[in-house]
Amino acid sequence: MTEHVGVCVVGAGIAGIGLALRLAAEGRDDVVVLERRSGVGGTWRDNVYPGVACDIPAHLYSYSFAPKADWSTRFPEGAEIRRYLEAVAAPILHRVRFDTAVVGARWDAGGARWAIRTDRGELTADLLVLAVGRLAEPQVPALPGLDAFPGRVVHTARWTPDLDLAGRRVAVVGSGASAVQLVPRLADAGAEVTVLQRSAPWVLPRGDHAYSAAERARFAIDDAHRAAHRAELLAAQEDGFAARRLGSPELGALRSAAIAHLDEQVPAGPLRSALRPSAEIGCKRITLSDDFYPALASGAARLEPSALVAVDGAAAVAASGRRTPDLDAIVLATGFVTERPPIAAAVHGTDGTLAAAWRDGMRAYASVAVPGFPNLFVLDGPNAALSHNSAFLVIEAQIDHVLGAAEHVRRGRVLEVDAAAEAAYTARVAARSAGMVWSGCDSWYRDAATGRLTVLWPGTAESFRAENGAFDPAAYAA
Repeated sequence: MTEHVGVCVVGAGIAGIGLALRLAAEGRDDVVVLERRSGVGGTWRDNVYPGVACDIPAHLYSYSFAPKADWSTRFPEGAEIRRYLEAVAAPILHRVRFDTAVVGARWDAGGARWAIRTDRGELTADLLVLAVGRLAEPQVPALPGLDAFPGRVVHTARWTPDLDLAGRRVAVVGSGASAVQLVPRLADAGAEVTVLQRSAPWVLPRGDHAYSAAERARFAIDDAHRAAHRAELLAAQEDGFAARRLGSPELGALRSAAIAHLDEQVPAGPLRSALRPSAEIGCKRITLSDDFYPALASGAARLEPSALVAVDGAAAVAASGRRTPDLDAIVLATGFVTERPPIAAAVHGTDGTLAAAWRDGMRAYASVAVPGFPNLFVLDGPNAALSHNSAFLVIEAQIDHVLGAAEHVRRGRVLEVDAAAEAAYTARVAARSAGMVWSGCDSWYRDAATGRLTVLWPGTAESFRAENGAFDPAAYAA
């Protein structure tokens, strides 16, 4: 007999853990979490490359209902975030089925439930929640000769702790956030590093600092003080959204700060010119670093200011025609598949797959519900990322929305969002996007085929909660 559960959550990252914890707090014992890997943590379980860290303050990068008092530094390293998520998830670990990949899910209209196939068996669920995130599937470029490279090829999201590149000749492909964090660490370890840069990133000072023992002790015993610190950080991050509007004085000030950072750390000349971005600041993800520019300026790492176009034996061939020969390893800091999660092709609603519904780019009412997919909700999906603030803020608002829906489903209602409600929401997102820095450049925030903003929420965290944090049954078919 096929197992049946009330709620099936796919993914045990920040969103999946958070939802499972909140459902448990409401007394739900009919929940299962399916996780394809062997541990919780999502992005922070997968990414263990040297230097991996968060660019959001630690006291914001945590659940509001499960604060951590003893963060080591203002900006937490990946390992500390992973330990936090593992500790917080402890009460619901018995609900998580590890090493279990979903291979298909189909809506059963007659039974008003989802039939879910995994590589370990089948189950059904009244409510299906996709919490797979957007930083789960590495983007691996299709490059001539890459498969025949005689050395090691590794994506930053598939790094293994035993990988030692000290003294090796290494090509790092890409210059986004992962590369900016990794390159100085490789150089410090004695690797001979060449960075192949397709486009220069905007880099702002990181200004990290350790919390003192006294500060951590006070956070632990004084809840009001810790909450005030979080509120102060939240307000400062929210203020940063003003710098995402084209023509704003805040955008000009942010640009000037980034240029000053470059000019202070890299002498005038060809290298500084190559590191000066051409796109507007904020169009792509802004990076934080105090040691990336110095690594290049000192010669500890070398910049090739053009993209990798081919691999010829042990040589990397750049778009400029320059070759980097005798490589021992190629590190792909090339980001993730963000336009739509691969699982979308395996989820079948009333009239086709989720991938087909998103053929013109991801879209969802309240960033969680898709017409044609009853009793299905997506966390951390369409228009659910922030460029200026913590992912936890949006995810918690979405969880509140799903909890409201889950209660209706528990009472036997089938929830399918009206297509008109989804269309109106998507139109509002598009209207909010007008005049913002993302509107005129090529970045992973936008769908490649349509140019529509599909990843970011074009507003503040508070505006997302105000619009999407509560379930509205009126948007769903009767």
